[in-house]
Amino acid sequence: MSQGAEKRQLVRYLFLKLDPTWRRQSVERQIDQKIELAETIQGFQARSLLRSYSTMGTRGDADIMLWQATEDLETLQALETSIYSTRLGAYLSTPYSYLAMTKRSIYDFPDELEHDGRITVRPQDSKYLFLYPFVKTRSWYKLSYEQRQEMMNEHVRMGRRYPNIRINTSYSFGLDDQEFMVAFEGDDPGEFLDLVMDLRESDASAYTLQDTPIFSCIQMSLWDALDSLGGASIAEMARVSERDAEGFTAVARLGELSPGKSKRVYNGADAIALFNVDGTLHAVSDRCTHGRASLSEGSVDKDGCTLNCPWHGGKFNIATGEPAGGPVRVAIKTYRVKVEGDQILVG
Repeated sequence: MSQGAEKRQLVRYLFLKLDPTWRRQSVERQIDQKIELAETIQGFQARSLLRSYSTMGTRGDADIMLWQATEDLETLQALETSIYSTRLGAYLSTPYSYLAMTKRSIYDFPDELEHDGRITVRPQDSKYLFLYPFVKTRSWYKLSYEQRQEMMNEHVRMGRRYPNIRINTSYSFGLDDQEFMVAFEGDDPGEFLDLVMDLRESDASAYTLQDTPIFSCIQMSLWDALDSLGGASIAEMARVSERDAEGFTAVARLGELSPGKSKRVYNGADAIALFNVDGTLHAVSDRCTHGRASLSEGSVDKDGCTLNCPWHGGKFNIATGEPAGGPVRVAIKTYRVKVEGDQILVG
């Protein structure tokens, strides 16, 4: 399978704003409604990458941001519909919503690993996400490819001065009002400020038409993000519950994964390849450590032990994740699997 055959992901940044009248409800209602909303959103963790952020204290027009990546528009629609079908949803509005899609850059950055594998969103565990829509001037596209490549090279050279800042670029052409969605992950707001100031002096900056509004988002668990809205707290209650549940998440039903079949699922921000090998379930990271192929599209040998990467012939032990042949040198992550009723859970 060629690299171009891999499915790209749709990316959505959904901002929610709370009506302050919600805080006038009783403590009991606040807790019940937060739990209902959290469990509703968590129900989509097996269908999409999902990261939660708070913008309380950084923006006055938005309170929570959900960063989502999935393979189809219907999942994005279903999540928002479900949010607004909850009791707390009656007090929420959507001040901003940005849609984009992953795509490999048309520019050549052979020494930049960060520009590889852009078809799949892979967030870090950074404290902050700095996000904004971005539009180039029409005159930018009239420049020759070589001129644009040189200016992008300058951007990369400037970015190397800030190795702790990681950029995620997705494309919105024809899908939304902006052309790109640009999201920077980092742990130091001051470092990001310095990077942006440096980029203002680049030649490419003269071809920027729009790069606002800008959102400074604080990463936190969904429970903590909901508590950042104010009102009664549920985060500690949720942490106790999650410890009791041993950290497992329902990702599929048994009927969806007959013997010999595989499926890409999600557990929060992790894309996972789920396999049914003669009735035994295995869960490993979906991303090959060599060419970053989607391992859920690979095959398992008749021995029931060897997982084959669909791109370059890499082999892994499906039980341990260790390399078993081919060009791979780095192991893939494995996950615990259990079955409860007709539900498959990973953790």
